[in-house]
Amino acid sequence: MAWRRYPFESMWRDMEEMRAELENMFQHAYTGGKLLPPGGVTGRMLPAIRGEFRVDVRDNDDEVIVVADLPGVEKEDVSLQLVNPRALEISCERKGEKEERSEGFFMRERVYGSMSRVVAVPTDVTENDSSASFKNGVLEVRLKKAKTQPSTRIQIE
Repeated sequence: MAWRRYPFESMWRDMEEMRAELENMFQHAYTGGKLLPPGGVTGRMLPAIRGEFRVDVRDNDDEVIVVADLPGVEKEDVSLQLVNPRALEISCERKGEKEERSEGFFMRERVYGSMSRVVAVPTDVTENDSSASFKNGVLEVRLKKAKTQPSTRIQIE
C-alpha cells in the first residue's frame, strides 16, 4: 500500500486496512497457509472484546497470584484451566445490555464476545490447594507452587 495525502478520515481508513493486512499475515502463519478474507477471522469487532484483558502476575513465597481485570463479565461466565505447570488459561464470555431513555432520546448498547488468554507463570504450580475469587470484575487466582524434588546425582556405569 502506498502512502498518499488524504483527508484526515481517509488516514484512519488506511490504518485500518494496514491493521487488517497485518492480522491476515499473522493468521496466515498460524493457519498453515490458508488465506483469510480481508479483516481476518474477527472482522471488525470492538477492540475491547477482541483484545486481551489486563493481567498482573506476582510471585510470592509459596504461591503465584494472578489478577485479571474482566469488566462486564459475570463470575459464572469465567473458566480457568491449568494448561501445563507453567501456564494458566483464563476464558470468559461477556454479555451485557445497557439501555438509556430520556426525552426525545433512546440508546441501546449491547456488548458480547468471548475472550481467552494463556498466562505464563514464573514457576511450576499445581491446582492442589489453589483458589480463585471474583469480585467487581476482578479475578484473583492463587496458585500453589509445586514442590520440586531436590535433584539427585545419577551414577554413570
